[in-house]
Amino acid sequence: MLKKLIPVKAHLKETLRRSIVKTVSYRIAMLIMDFTAIYLFTGQVKVALVFMVVSNIYATVGYFLHERIWDKILWGKILHDKAEKK
Repeated sequence: MLKKLIPVKAHLKETLRRSIVKTVSYRIAMLIMDFTAIYLFTGQVKVALVFMVVSNIYATVGYFLHERIWDKILWGKILHDKAEKK
């Protein structure tokens, strides 16, 4: 497992599948947080559910597009040379 945390020696482009999985996992966490926050403020399950659904539809699309755009931006990325020694 530690091997997966060590940077690789070449730039890896993010796959579409990875972006989708990241989007889904992030949105699940946000669904839970949105529902909890709205329910705590209103005390109404129906209001919390409606807000959660509506806000997460547009937020999911926005997050996915944001991730795909940032993956194409080279600024802040480091290209490691495969010949580079440890």
